[in-house]
Amino acid sequence: MAEIWTIWDAELGYSTTSLLQAGGEQPGPGAGHDGAEPMWGISRVRPDGVAHVHIIPHSTFEWRCAEYGIDPDDMDTLLDVVLHEPWIPSSDDALARLNPVVAAQLEATHGLPTTWTLGVSDADRLAAHLARIEAVKTHRVRMVPENRQFRQDVVAYVGLDVVVPEDPLEPVKTLTRLDSARVAARRRSVDYYRAGRAGPVTPDFDIKPPATWMGRKPWGPTDG
Repeated sequence: MAEIWTIWDAELGYSTTSLLQAGGEQPGPGAGHDGAEPMWGISRVRPDGVAHVHIIPHSTFEWRCAEYGIDPDDMDTLLDVVLHEPWIPSSDDALARLNPVVAAQLEATHGLPTTWTLGVSDADRLAAHLARIEAVKTHRVRMVPENRQFRQDVVAYVGLDVVVPEDPLEPVKTLTRLDSARVAARRRSVDYYRAGRAGPVTPDFDIKPPATWMGRKPWGPTDG
């Protein structure tokens, strides 16, 4: 039987950034301008009372949409997938089968296509991945929201004047909006990698290496 882990809270943070140096100074020449990616910290508690924070970069949701065709607006599915994925065992791990619980997971999901299996539709890829998630929730770990009143009593006990939401994942669902261009760009990356597994790839307008623009040119390759 799966362990029940309780979800308590979701907090927004961000990754390392070089946009501003210490003291608020502008970065000097050559300084990078990447970073400050949204990152969610999901607070959860194991059955033995040990607390954890699961860090989820915003881009993880974009990748799952690209890999499995999940609707970018379907945050319920995206969260269900991302929160339970850490317990999907690798079929290449020979020692995994020594654990009867993990062996049951592998047995239940044996032969299912992955995101890299060729010739599979998005619908079949997603169904297979959701089956792996269901095996996690059946055999290993199931994430459930902690009781709201219990959470409210705890924050009151520590002196915090806040009202906790009914759903502890509400901040993620309320604030997360996936950019369609970023999802489409990641999908192109996935498609290019898949195509390369079948053989050498001839780049075209849609399937191409990174930083490549094929264009739809009205001239031939030797027309100047």
